[in-house]
Amino acid sequence: MINDRSMETHRDDLGSTLGMWLFLLSEILLFGGLFLLYAIYRFNYSQSFHLAAESLNRPIGALNTVILLTSSLTMALSLYALKQKQSLRSLCFLLSTILLGLLFLFNKYWEWASKFEHGVYPNATRLLERERGEVLFYGLYYSMTGLHALHVLVGIGLLTAMVYFIRKGKVHHERYLPLENSGLYWHLVDIIWVFLFPLFYLIT
Repeated sequence: MINDRSMETHRDDLGSTLGMWLFLLSEILLFGGLFLLYAIYRFNYSQSFHLAAESLNRPIGALNTVILLTSSLTMALSLYALKQKQSLRSLCFLLSTILLGLLFLFNKYWEWASKFEHGVYPNATRLLERERGEVLFYGLYYSMTGLHALHVLVGIGLLTAMVYFIRKGKVHHERYLPLENSGLYWHLVDIIWVFLFPLFYLIT
């Protein structure tokens, strides 16, 4: 009977992991389609894309890249600490990951707000007066970075839930899969930004 329960738990864990990987695959396909669209437009309007990218705040983009890469490290350390039966340390790293995610969103909000102040946003008269390539660039910029920011927000929600479950003892060193799956989602969000940063901020 004990063996049956053990096998049932194993099957649940396997199914949960498989489900998460399938979900991540769907996210990759979603952004993959957007990356393909970006590549097509960039090929057709390379000069306009280059000019539009020059107006983006590269230091903020680079800082956000460092922030998310650091958050991936703290996420991994949180999972490692939980597996080592160090729940308090795991919580500290998890909270650090959440704070880094919030800092990323604050920087992105500040960057967007500065663009809005200068009349550079979708359907803005000042933007529509520019060349078609620049209009397309900013359309993709707001769509892709906005969708990414939404994923960051969802990730923060997941990690906040993990904080609650760890504090309540529902996620621990013997049942760490929920944290591991949340970490996989967070790492995917970080990887997507690693591609977005050079595409929009480092165009040459």
